[in-house]
Amino acid sequence: MKKTFIGFVLSAALLLGAGATQAQGIKMPAASPSQKVEQAVGLSTVSVDYSRPSVKGRTVFGDLVPYGKVWRTGANASTVIKFTDDVTIEGKQIPAGEYAILTIPNKDEWTVILSKNTKLGGNVAAYKQEEDQARFTVKPQQNPRKVESFTVNFTNLQPDAADVEILWDNTIVPFTIKTDIDSQVMSQIKKEAIDNANADPNVYAAAASYYLQTNRDLKQALNWMKKANANEPKFWNLHTQAKIEAQLKDYKSAVKTAERSMAEAQKAQNQDYVALNQKAIADWKKQK
Repeated sequence: MKKTFIGFVLSAALLLGAGATQAQGIKMPAASPSQKVEQAVGLSTVSVDYSRPSVKGRTVFGDLVPYGKVWRTGANASTVIKFTDDVTIEGKQIPAGEYAILTIPNKDEWTVILSKNTKLGGNVAAYKQEEDQARFTVKPQQNPRKVESFTVNFTNLQPDAADVEILWDNTIVPFTIKTDIDSQVMSQIKKEAIDNANADPNVYAAAASYYLQTNRDLKQALNWMKKANANEPKFWNLHTQAKIEAQLKDYKSAVKTAERSMAEAQKAQNQDYVALNQKAIADWKKQK
């Protein structure tokens, strides 16, 4: 009987051990799953790595996340934002690199902190202000559409800027990232178009387009675009040349070039450029 009992105990132990091993192998959804978002801003790349806690019926700001205290801004490890180039955020110069996003929520104003310490995670008691790269204040906004899971989005994209939005529950906290694309583009133009006597037609076209967009030397822009269109004119480049000529108030040339652009666009069956040229020609003929 004793041997039978011992055998039963050993069998039960082995069974429990097997059950424990199986339990360790069970895959469950993460309470706060990880997420990475990445966005090209100007000529730079901005990415955010973070975890996504859920509301789960709780009152978030002012309760789960207390007002007036440093918050990790997410869950699990630190929420980390990375810049491949120097940027400006809310007037603050931020060198390229990685930073933890920390915040101090309040009802009417949030303090956003970019900390050089990206390893704090939930240990915000170890936060040191001297490790800040920058801090700035922003106004929270009421979100009419409740967001169950903590979210970081990029919105309002412009050629040299974008907004980052922190969204959770019924709150949106935005801040603006700006990049200096002008100096970067002008440096490339100098190297590839100005200092290069045998530049590719595409280089001349890009340089001319940028000069037109930024209202620089339009005579130089026209010279570059004529070089781009010298041998194999593309309808989009011809249209840009026409716009430069119109900006120089040479409407007769602008109309003639736009007519060439429209003819090439018709051959390519590109109705968008056909319509653009038709409208431009009608407008410029009134200026002649």
